[in-house]
Amino acid sequence: MEVSAQGLPEWLLPVARLAETIEPRQLSRYLPPAQGGGRPSAVLVLFGEGPDGPELLLMERSGSLRSHAGQPSFPGGALDPEDGDPEEDGPLRAALREAEEETGLDPSGVQVFAVLPRLYIPVSGFVVTPVLGWWRRPTPVGPVDPAETARVFTVPVADLTDPANRTTTVHPSGHRGPAFLVGSALVWGFTAGVIDRILHHAGWERPWDRAKRVPLDWRA
Repeated sequence: MEVSAQGLPEWLLPVARLAETIEPRQLSRYLPPAQGGGRPSAVLVLFGEGPDGPELLLMERSGSLRSHAGQPSFPGGALDPEDGDPEEDGPLRAALREAEEETGLDPSGVQVFAVLPRLYIPVSGFVVTPVLGWWRRPTPVGPVDPAETARVFTVPVADLTDPANRTTTVHPSGHRGPAFLVGSALVWGFTAGVIDRILHHAGWERPWDRAKRVPLDWRA
């Protein structure tokens, strides 16, 4: 599967450049176990051009799910055997397949332009590859299976970089992490961590109040 940054809009080039040099530790302190293991998975970090400028595609998981219920996230999930080798193109195929299954987007309109280092989610044991895409030919999206996906929405990058929308969440375990109050949702956890690091290393981050706190059950 081809990975190419050719023809990207000018505003997206900083993201393509950061993907060329970024080290895993610059993205997260949670990295795949050195001894191996973990379930291979992938997410699609999809940038598009909307009426309010550059935007990012997100979805909200169904409130009836056993894990991550109601949590906004990137489209994605575990690799299936038909996706292929986890060390090769498997994560790319999985990210596009899961995005199609969850949001209904047409994968043929997505240009994969980079892949970030694999990260780890200790609570679930997933080893996650963030696949970066440019929505070259947008298509209508929405929940394909309401039992899995509550809604699909886009968030302007300008809203993500707005200091008024940035905050910190404190998990019951005591872990603190970046979060975003956007699209009538609280984006936190793995998804917020990846967004936070992309904004920072792409040079899009604006100073924000890191002392601001919101509970995980925040509602607009």
